[in-house]
Amino acid sequence: RDLGGADSETIRSLVLEALTYFRADSSVESVEWKTRAHDVAPDLDRILTDNGFIAGEAESIMIGEAKRLAVDVELPQGVSLRKIESDEDIYRMAKMQAEVFGDADFEPMAKSLIEQLARKEGLELWAAEFNNEIISAGRIDPVKGTGFAGIWGGATQVQWRGKGIYRALTAARARSAMAAGKTWIQSDSTEFSRPILERSGFLKVSETTPYIWKRGG
Repeated sequence: RDLGGADSETIRSLVLEALTYFRADSSVESVEWKTRAHDVAPDLDRILTDNGFIAGEAESIMIGEAKRLAVDVELPQGVSLRKIESDEDIYRMAKMQAEVFGDADFEPMAKSLIEQLARKEGLELWAAEFNNEIISAGRIDPVKGTGFAGIWGGATQVQWRGKGIYRALTAARARSAMAAGKTWIQSDSTEFSRPILERSGFLKVSETTPYIWKRGG
């Protein structure tokens, strides 16, 4: 957890080694490196910035019991939830999420999710739809060998927020995690989703900041 007591110069060399690795793989267009406030990593934020990483908005690390999320939520008329698995649906989901998060390119994420699903390690993708359009989506990713699952990528179109859709989507993912034997949920939450989880008894235990490196950036 503390990189073996690494000092600033050692951490700099680790960052450079990682960048060399990713630069050598032409299929990698971008890299996300998430720092965490509770980690012991001297000067990591500054070193990432010095090497072309751009900091995003800090997120709250939330932890709570899965059963607290697995509640019944009434959906707006015409909205439905389902687990998605086809390549077409995954591309539709990734496109919507990219638009919500302000990302220019959604294809790398879509391809990554398709590859992860193919490994059959428990990842599930869930979407809310209205008139065959994906309006909200997120994934659940169990952590092997633990009682934890992570909920990630929660995004809802602006005009559909505040209607219980994200909460319903989270409840569906929590129930699925419990069926797989998981009792705890962890989430890196934006300021949109943090209050929803807090109302379900989740606690903020730390913060994380995403740093993005882009090829040619």
